[in-house]
Formats: sequence, structure tokens, C-alpha cells
Amino acid sequence: MSTPHWHKPHIGEHRWPVSFVVSVVIVLQYLLPASMSLQIEPYICGVEAALMLALFSIRPGRINQHHKSSWWLGVTLAGVMTISNVASAVRLVDGIIHSTVKSPTNLLAFGGSIWLTNIVVFSLWYWEFDRGGPGSRAEALIPYPDFLFPQMTSTEYAPEHWHPGFFDYLYTSFTNASAFSPTDVLPLSRWAKFLMMIQSATSLVTVGLVIARAVNILH
Repeated sequence: MSTPHWHKPHIGEHRWPVSFVVSVVIVLQYLLPASMSLQIEPYICGVEAALMLALFSIRPGRINQHHKSSWWLGVTLAGVMTISNVASAVRLVDGIIHSTVKSPTNLLAFGGSIWLTNIVVFSLWYWEFDRGGPGSRAEALIPYPDFLFPQMTSTEYAPEHWHPGFFDYLYTSFTNASAFSPTDVLPLSRWAKFLMMIQSATSLVTVGLVIARAVNILH
């Protein structure tokens, strides 16, 4: 049996698209008011920026090899961003329950910021863990995928050297947060199913409460 095209070693993907998206999220987190974030949010944003810059300086070009140190830095960055966003989501839900957020504009702005951050955070988790991370995928170290993309099964719809990149995981995270379930990308491993389940539940609670409260305020 021949090796599938998506499991062959390749030149790796660039780091800069991930750094750009993470930078946007850091700005969104920094702009959240104190009532919607942790007391030490500016310091957390500083830690996130430092981790992102460290990752970019270690490998500014293509991620073509798996290095445990940079992989752990990436996981740490995703973890810090997750903690920050969870705290903001808890503050938002608390504000909705106790009616401390009275402006529908602010409610939609804060909820949208947290929702978008949630999408990026989970895309980072998917990107860092699928088949061991971007470097591991570039070296084709792990044979079994954690996510099944359509291009893996329908090779006629993909170029010969197609491999999933960060945007594919960002799209997967967006559709899962929007539809509250997998769409065209299927989770195969248990951790992938668990993460997608957590993301769907978080998105459902956040969006549902924000919309309900905003409609209630407008009426």
C-alpha cells in the first residue's frame, strides 16, 4: 500500500500566519475592560506576547522539524490564552446573570471578542496536537491523524502535495463554534473529540446567553 499524500514529509508551514492571528487575539484580550478580565490581564497579555515572540525567534521561517522545546512553548501559549479567555467568559456570564452589563452594544462587543478568542485558542490546540504538531507533521512522524480532512479521502479535490495548515484548523474551529458540531472535518482521536465537545459547549453557552440578554435589553 502506498503512503497517502498527506502523510509524506514536506517543507513545513510558515510561522508568521499563526503569529499574526495570535497578535490580533492578544490585542482583543488587552482591550477588554477590567470587569471582563482578570486583574492581571495586562501582565497575561505581556506573557502571551513574550511567548509568541520567543516562538517566532526560534523558528521564524518554515516549521519543518519537530522540536520539543518550541512545541512546549506553543502549548504553554495556548494554555495561557485559554486561562485568560475562560476567566473572561466566566466574568461575562456573571455579568449577564447579575445584569451588570446593561448596554447591548457592550454586551455584543465583549461576547464577540470572547467568542473570536475562543475560536483562535481552540484552533491552536488542534494545530499543536494533530499528529504531534506542525513540525511532527512536516517530518511525517506519526502515521494516524487526529482530524480527517476531506482532502485526505478525496484526493481528486486536492493538489498532490496537500497538507493541512493552520488556516485549516482555524476554519475547523470556526465551523465547530458556529454549528456547535463538526462539519466537514471529523475528529478521530478521543482528545480531538473531547476538545471539540468542550468548544461546542462553551460557544453554545456564550452565544446563547449573550444573544438572549441582548434581545431582553432591547425589549
